[in-house]
Amino acid sequence: MRTLLTAFFCVTAYFSISAQGNESTKAIASLKSELAQSVCLCIDSIDVHDRTKAEVAEKISNCIHESVGAFQIGSKLLDMDSLLKKGGVDNKKVDISINTNKNSDEYKRYYYELESYLMDSCEAIKERVAANDKLSHKSMSTNEEAVDYYTQGVQAYQKQDYKEAIRLYKKALSIDDQFAFAWDNLGLCYRKSGEYDLAIEAYERSLQVDPNGEMPLQNLAIVYQYKKDFKQAIATFERLKKRDPKNAEVYFGIGNIQTQLEEFESALDNLCKAYNLYIEQKSPYRSDAEQLINYIYKQLKAKNKEARFKEILQENNIRME
Repeated sequence: MRTLLTAFFCVTAYFSISAQGNESTKAIASLKSELAQSVCLCIDSIDVHDRTKAEVAEKISNCIHESVGAFQIGSKLLDMDSLLKKGGVDNKKVDISINTNKNSDEYKRYYYELESYLMDSCEAIKERVAANDKLSHKSMSTNEEAVDYYTQGVQAYQKQDYKEAIRLYKKALSIDDQFAFAWDNLGLCYRKSGEYDLAIEAYERSLQVDPNGEMPLQNLAIVYQYKKDFKQAIATFERLKKRDPKNAEVYFGIGNIQTQLEEFESALDNLCKAYNLYIEQKSPYRSDAEQLINYIYKQLKAKNKEARFKEILQENNIRME
């Protein structure tokens, strides 16, 4: 049974690692920030080209694991130092150990706290998690001129010059209209520009070129959410679920929509499924699922439905800490 390790559901207010005193808390926060910078550089070096989400998530996880031990021992030392200064412990009996068991609750607390911090502070982790450049025979063009325009489009997009990126992707597609990645990126630029109907057209064209493409289908559902067409968004996620029943984004996306519609119990069930899949797939999006689960907990608690909340967690093999 998986444990929901955050303190969203605890009576006490602390998150995961209890620091003794304000000085210790600040020192641990500083340590976490320093380690996160190093992890972020590691993540930024990950090559996502022609890799699946699972492969990218594994590499991100490895980058985080490299710093968990340092975070664990550093936090414990800082806590102990604070207690020693206050005379709270006998310095002759100080014994600090590191738990290296990745499946233990203690190790996971440190891992998840560092991971959550990265999701808030490291742009590279968001970019790598969102990437899905696994190639099919329709993904890229064999026409050098089309690829050149596509590459320029990517560069314009990275500068947030969406108008120029759109122009360049269109140039690439005028040469090779079977260029699936160009349709995908064109759709993304239209979405960023708020031109949702054009984004939908681009993603549908991508799916015509490569019917097995998962990324355009997932992005299509997101565009429908932006349009507040929740019925169509859920239907699109269901299309994706038929292709990939273990796609965590399906359950998170549906749960997110149901939360907005205040269908809290159904939303919680889907978010728990997403949470379990994120854990299984080592995805840092686990923290996003936790945040929504926390929100639903508050809503159900206000309706005196805490028992139902716990019941749904148990149904999904999740226990509250």
